Amino acid sequence: MAAHQEKKLAKERKHQNMQNDTKASQGQWGRAWEVDWFSLASILFLLIFAPLIVYYFIMSCAQYQCSLTDPLLDLLTGNKHLSDIWNRTPMLTYRAAGIYSLWVIFQVVLYVSIPDVCHKFLPGYVGGVQEGAVTPAGVVNKYEINGLQAWIITHVLWFANASCFHFFSPTILFDNWIPLLWCANILGYAVSTFAMIKGYFFPTNAKDCKFTGNFFYDYMMGIEFNPRIGKWFDFKLFFNGRPGIVAWTLINLSFAAKQQELYGEVTNSMILVNVLQGIYVLDFFWNEAWYLKTIDICHDHFGWYLGWGDCVWLPYLYTLQGLYLVYHPVQLCTAHAAVVLMVGLLGYYIFRMTNHQKDLFRRTNGNCRIWGKKPEYIECSYMSVDGTKYYSKLMTSGFWGWARHFNYTGDLMGSLAYCLACGFEHMLPYFYIIYMTILLTHRCIRDEHRCSSKYGKDWKHYTAAVPYRLLPGIF
Repeated sequence: MAAHQEKKLAKERKHQNMQNDTKASQGQWGRAWEVDWFSLASILFLLIFAPLIVYYFIMSCAQYQCSLTDPLLDLLTGNKHLSDIWNRTPMLTYRAAGIYSLWVIFQVVLYVSIPDVCHKFLPGYVGGVQEGAVTPAGVVNKYEINGLQAWIITHVLWFANASCFHFFSPTILFDNWIPLLWCANILGYAVSTFAMIKGYFFPTNAKDCKFTGNFFYDYMMGIEFNPRIGKWFDFKLFFNGRPGIVAWTLINLSFAAKQQELYGEVTNSMILVNVLQGIYVLDFFWNEAWYLKTIDICHDHFGWYLGWGDCVWLPYLYTLQGLYLVYHPVQLCTAHAAVVLMVGLLGYYIFRMTNHQKDLFRRTNGNCRIWGKKPEYIECSYMSVDGTKYYSKLMTSGFWGWARHFNYTGDLMGSLAYCLACGFEHMLPYFYIIYMTILLTHRCIRDEHRCSSKYGKDWKHYTAAVPYRLLPGIF
């Protein structure tokens, strides 16, 4: 009798634990349900100051030769007023509006109207229709992976124009840089506002929506998990990869063309920035199918953070090194250039191989070899909103045994290389490594909070096996 009663109590405890695990998964897997005061204060700060930060950096280059302190000194000493700086800022023009509208429309057409063919003749490339990760509501979306194809078509046309057709100058982006900034802001705010309205009135999947009741948090972090129009136009995939990242290499090429026009040469520092950042962009599109498993797609909802961020923050602040080198051309000595190249390539190798190990482990369900032996892992389980139980394996060997986010370590090394290519005369080019360090550290913490809520006690076993986040033995 006592044994029967004990068995019954154990069963009830197990059932209660499962309900608690499910509740935790429903509450925290993906974006949070509730807003604490610190999150709200951070969001209000970003909504107010992020657009001003972008403007300040671009204005500093246009009016103060990329000095970040001179504008403040002018204002504090009374040499200039805000109105003086603003009156010297180029406004929105019909030309810029036309350029930007054609650009976005062209990328939409490439995204939704031309199925991928690259995967049919490029060995090792995964394109075409691919499945994403399971959402909190248990949905598995399908995506048309054709970013590499869009990038190739766009750049072939760019070089064809530069060498043969001459419909527009290769310096067109630099020449219209600030007017294009206003266009990017208009699109960023428009798509973010539309996404919020859509989440309220006609969501793609109501079960994958989250409402906190706080307007600013919902606007910033998004309501819908995967907002879509029709079968294939996915907001997150499009705006994460196109138009911003396709434009990244074109922007750098335009800066290089402007340097050639102004000084009669392209410096080795500009070449290094174009090459290293070009490798990163190409890697993104080559592994676009893998990107479906990253935090942006698997956890983030689509709001201002992604909508405006991908339209404005990414193309304008990720390209600061090239912009700086137009105003301050730097010809590096051979040793300096070699160090920059070595740090950049080593960072890329760590970034790519770490992600490759994880992808190989996932694709083979652990039936593979990492560094010559079978990988070690922790098996985890989690619940979706509909109560379905899923299982995951978290690798604890290879680079993933060194640190839980060692791919970010490689990413940071690459980011540092871009900055080092610009020399040490100004602070502006180094904003990128400072920002990326903050971003990726915050992303580590945010991702691990979600994983802890998602996996529960299994996550504790994993962090005990891999105790460091980014730097083995340090952090």
